[in-house]
Amino acid sequence: MASNDSDRSDDPIPSAIKILVAGGFGAGKTTLVGAVSEIVPLSTEEVMTEASVGVDDLAGVERKQTTTVALDFGRITITDELVLYLFGTPGQQRFWFMWEELAQGALGAVVLADTRRLDNCFPSVDFFERHGVPFVVAVNCFEDAHYYTEQEVTEALTLDERVPVLLCDARSRASAKEVLETLVRHVAATAATPV
Repeated sequence: MASNDSDRSDDPIPSAIKILVAGGFGAGKTTLVGAVSEIVPLSTEEVMTEASVGVDDLAGVERKQTTTVALDFGRITITDELVLYLFGTPGQQRFWFMWEELAQGALGAVVLADTRRLDNCFPSVDFFERHGVPFVVAVNCFEDAHYYTEQEVTEALTLDERVPVLLCDARSRASAKEVLETLVRHVAATAATPV
């Protein structure tokens, strides 16, 4: 008698794609991963202590009380054939040494930008450009931040015009999913048209 499991042989095995979520300290990386993940996300958020005084620049994010000390991890199924595994990087310079390990095997990245501290994006942009990892820039629209157009952000970060820039709300699942879908399309287009 045949097993019911044999009927499942026609089910497609989804492609798993590793995606990094990077950006400056306090840009909303943990929030974005948590908002979009279909599983309970792994988070290494810790309460900031006096040890970070003078080490972590809180200008613009003075109310921030926690920080990622290793990584965030989440998963989202885009289609039956495509699952994204999200790895949020730590934003503080003292944890940048981890980026090399986290980037291994990544097919794309989201650089989350905070226009109150836009210069904090440069290390992420530089890293992905240097490593040839396709990325998009998602501007997290904080309520107290000045509004800039996508073109203004492209110019401020001196991005190649082919790099997608979009506005988002990292707290919103729909907005975060749109960012990831834009990244998937960008990765596919980049793979189809080598530089």
